[in-house]
Amino acid sequence: MRWAFKPSVLRHLLNFWPPFLFCGIRVVILSDDYRYCKVELKSRPWTKNINRSQFGGSMFAMTDPIYPLMLMGALGKEYHVWDKQADINFISPGYSKLVAEFWLSDDTVADIKQHTAQGDKYFPQFLVHIHDAKHQVVCEVNRTLYVRKKAKYRAG
Repeated sequence: MRWAFKPSVLRHLLNFWPPFLFCGIRVVILSDDYRYCKVELKSRPWTKNINRSQFGGSMFAMTDPIYPLMLMGALGKEYHVWDKQADINFISPGYSKLVAEFWLSDDTVADIKQHTAQGDKYFPQFLVHIHDAKHQVVCEVNRTLYVRKKAKYRAG
């Protein structure tokens, strides 16, 4: 079962979504199988904080919907997927364009399906490193998701 949006359409919708558009965030790549995504935060005067480094809220925002959307695409219409919890660890200031990459392995998808097969809730965690133009990690974001089969697809 496929999800509602083709990856190419979803990528364009996200790039025009106001929280991304007005923060200088752009989805550069979203693979056809929803297993890889690359997101950039442009370095513009309006994306900087008072110290002239990238605004931390924008770094956090660039990771916000990505893993839930990737999982919705990879798992299909049978599952609810939501963000449950997230935290951010700022490591060093980011002064240039910032990049975050997201991967979903076959093992991760299989693990989620196994843990939710009987209708149970599952809370997978994903660690995202955001790096600058020199490939230095400027922050890491840990995201915990909520995944569960929709009631009409649960056993019993």
